[in-house]
Amino acid sequence: MVDFNAEKLKDKKVPNWQKNNERWGECIELMHQLIVKTTEPLTKEFKWGTDIYTFQKKNLIGWGAFKDFFSLWFYNGVFLEDKEKVLINASEGKTKALRQWRFTDVKDMDEKKILAYINESIQTIKDGKEIKAEKSAPKAIEGLLKEALESDSTFDLAFKKLTPGKQKEYIEHIDEAKQEKTKLARLEKIKPLILDGKGLHDKYKK
Repeated sequence: MVDFNAEKLKDKKVPNWQKNNERWGECIELMHQLIVKTTEPLTKEFKWGTDIYTFQKKNLIGWGAFKDFFSLWFYNGVFLEDKEKVLINASEGKTKALRQWRFTDVKDMDEKKILAYINESIQTIKDGKEIKAEKSAPKAIEGLLKEALESDSTFDLAFKKLTPGKQKEYIEHIDEAKQEKTKLARLEKIKPLILDGKGLHDKYKK
């Protein structure tokens, strides 16, 4: 997963990309018209609450309407030449590959330039350019979650059957809570999901 999207999902909330769509309707329409003109056909998929276009099953481009700007997301943006010097890393230190191109007016969206960036992105995938996800060390189970697992063998077995990634999501979900009562509430909420073999964010994944 791209860190940008993982950050948005960390509290089990899908970003509401539809909220500002009315204001940026012309930008969205322009992208819909432009996306069919790429050098290779792209596949539209629904991820993280919005449409993402992929090539060879790899995330290529998406867009979002925000309060103050309309943003294009180039998932392999770090590899682009960026001739126009427009791409930014919105989360320095977190986002490695994704880069954004922001607009405040549809008049600033040059179709030829945007299309060139998309086609270059397609080429980076053809060339096999990608940043491999770094494998982090397993996160230690501590506190209330550890106690709950040790006191309930069925719960413990169900947790161990989860993938390391899903286990990490649950551990972090509990650890992020500041107050004890919040940790307890979260633990009660996630227990049925774990017993069913589900991940914390499975309901949002298509």
